[in-house]
Amino acid sequence: MQPTGPDDPDFAAMLRPGDRIVVGQATAEPLTLTRRLAHARGLPHGCTVFLGSVYSDTWAGEPNGLAFEGYGAIGQAAKLAAADRLDILPWHYSQLARAYGDGSLRADCVMVQLAASPDGGFNLGIASDYVVEAARNARVVIAEINRHAPLCRGGEWPSDIRIDLAVEAQHPPLELVAGELGETELAIAENVASLVPDRAVLQLGVGAIPQAVVAKLTGHRDLGIHSGALFDGVVDLIESGVVTNAAKERDAGVSIAGLLIGTRRLYAYANDNAAFRLCPPSYTHAVEIMASLSLFCAINSAVEVDLTGQVNAETVGHRYVGAVGGQLDFVRGANASPGGRAIIALPSTARGGTVSRIVPQVTTVTCPRSDVDAVVTEWGVAELRGCTLSQRAERMIAIAAPQFREDLARDWHDKGRAAHG
Repeated sequence: MQPTGPDDPDFAAMLRPGDRIVVGQATAEPLTLTRRLAHARGLPHGCTVFLGSVYSDTWAGEPNGLAFEGYGAIGQAAKLAAADRLDILPWHYSQLARAYGDGSLRADCVMVQLAASPDGGFNLGIASDYVVEAARNARVVIAEINRHAPLCRGGEWPSDIRIDLAVEAQHPPLELVAGELGETELAIAENVASLVPDRAVLQLGVGAIPQAVVAKLTGHRDLGIHSGALFDGVVDLIESGVVTNAAKERDAGVSIAGLLIGTRRLYAYANDNAAFRLCPPSYTHAVEIMASLSLFCAINSAVEVDLTGQVNAETVGHRYVGAVGGQLDFVRGANASPGGRAIIALPSTARGGTVSRIVPQVTTVTCPRSDVDAVVTEWGVAELRGCTLSQRAERMIAIAAPQFREDLARDWHDKGRAAHG
């Protein structure tokens, strides 16, 4: 199929009232299509765009009648949530592909960014996620063909999923540049790195703390990668020989990820590289796959953690800022792995040190305390596996910022024991 011109899609004619439009997420957002949709006029009534993580400014303009749903408020999607324009579907990331695949979540129109393969087919390039399964059952599938997107092993577009319209991309793939790392992030990363043994298999989230962790793993040996996402810093570990994937019981010698969230350097690394494979959530987030890997270390973050180890990765008060995402999948995979570690890493404070992120009780439970292994801040490591509630409280208070420890201890003494006992 040859791409048509970028002005060809007539969304007003192609869409129907009440349609759900599923678009590629993160750096796989099909920018030519989404930007046109964001400014389209005369759209049928009641159309909803389903979003994942958003790192563009596509949806920042004036509303044009579109409503928004998403599995979280990640990146720029948080602004839509703050403006009460984003309705959250609080599901595990791994559930989304299954639900779109079996039709329990409806997808009417799908917009996806693809690369053109030399054999005449297409390649997912940057993301293998729920969008693929959404396209399987959609009424309309529109592909944006981007000649700058990588051709990834494992990312072949399924031959049984039709493409109704292909347009040529007018923008290179979106890039997400790593930010500067501060002293707090580096201190947290130092503590996290102390828990990661040589030959471990890593799952890393996206953000400042995972980037800092990578910077502190340069002295490790024979690490492996099995992760939902991959970012530029991991390429440094691969090129320096720290990541070899040599010790993995499966996918030996190969890094596994479902999303490439970085810059053209990352895309160039992944392009036709036999040492990297793009995999769907049914593989990257499968607990049984992680359980088959020894020393699987899941490293994820949180908004807040309470004194019993309950993790909130979703809300600040009543405001949605994160996601259920894949955290619990990865935590449970790490707990099932021989020698695995499930690590939750976060700064001890927010708002310039005026608010503690170690709290008496979280407002939302993303990961229950029964699954939590270790919590890390810049002040140390709270080992919670096998600990009673009182022991957990003591250890959590010890890694809180010093100015909040007395109040936390008093709250636990006065109310915490009764509330959680």
